Amino acid sequence: MSPVPAVSPRSRGRWAEELALAYLRNRGLKPCSSNYRCRIGEIDLIMEDGKTLVFVEVRYRRRQDFGDAFETVDRRKRSRVLSTASHYLQNTPGAAGRPCRFDVVSVSGQDGDHQLHWIPNAFEV
Repeated sequence: MSPVPAVSPRSRGRWAEELALAYLRNRGLKPCSSNYRCRIGEIDLIMEDGKTLVFVEVRYRRRQDFGDAFETVDRRKRSRVLSTASHYLQNTPGAAGRPCRFDVVSVSGQDGDHQLHWIPNAFEV
């Protein structure tokens, strides 16, 4: 496993997203899109779990002194993810009407000692 990039928060975020993508692929999910952006916000990963579209928020924290990374997905962040997912569903052919869920993957730890926690159905509409 590659070490956590020390360059910038953005590069650390991308590293965590790549780690989450590999983890979810190993569990049978298929990638559809990454870093889907619209004027409302961004969704880190969009995947398929069977017929279900899975919108994944990936969070990284080096230390857990103030809680796990998934705890940073507050009401405001959930609202942005839901609105961005709605935009995706309305603007992507074949996406509308499919069952959906919202997962969170938290990555924590430092070089050589990483922990990944996947929370399926972390929040609902």
